[in-house]
Amino acid sequence: MRDEIELNSNAGNFPVYVSAPDGEVKGGLVVIHEVWGLTDHIKSVADRFAREGYLVIAPNLLAEIDIPDELSGELQNGLFNPDPKIRNDVQPKLRELMTPIHAPQFSLNTITKLKTSFDYLMNKPETKQKIGVVGYCFGGTYSFTSAINEPRLKAAVPFYGHNDSSVEELKKITCPILAFYGENDEGLIGSLPDLRDRMKAAKVKFDYKIYQNCGHAFFNDTNRYSYNSEAATDAWRLTLEFLSNNLA
Repeated sequence: MRDEIELNSNAGNFPVYVSAPDGEVKGGLVVIHEVWGLTDHIKSVADRFAREGYLVIAPNLLAEIDIPDELSGELQNGLFNPDPKIRNDVQPKLRELMTPIHAPQFSLNTITKLKTSFDYLMNKPETKQKIGVVGYCFGGTYSFTSAINEPRLKAAVPFYGHNDSSVEELKKITCPILAFYGENDEGLIGSLPDLRDRMKAAKVKFDYKIYQNCGHAFFNDTNRYSYNSEAATDAWRLTLEFLSNNLA
């Protein structure tokens, strides 16, 4: 079953995509999109998880920006293009488009919407209150944030997400985390040792894998410049194993 509905939160109404398995439900899963919003790619990822037995909700946390799929594709191709001139040309357009997400209230509203999404799954008896989160890029960052802010969460899987939280903030995490990175994603790889140390100091079960010969967005099979089939296949396998072990 696939459906598009609207949820009401204290931060306002927002659209979500729901994908349900045909048979028994193993648990619930919040899938958080990349910075491009709730694209067809993310909906297809939600459907893949549903086929694995999870009741999935994918909220559109950038609905107010409303990035058309055509523009999303154009910006992605430009941002990841090997030609530095094309990358430089697309940067101003991208910065202008993403200005709203840097507003102080945006993060608070996004956390509120994610809690509403989480509550939606918690209130579904078939999930047995076993809820995980998986996110990509922007969604990877907010997967870390969800782990900090939602003590009922059972598992978190950030794909190439950023986290600069203090040890005291990380101590709020009660679920295990499995994170994925591409070795060429220099900013995230450079900050990873510090994140690992902070997670250790906070006593968080934090595992990660770095894939060689790929960079940011290696899981996105609609991005011809970033997608890495071998890394994506392995990360998918490990994600399913991790979810099965922690949402059982």
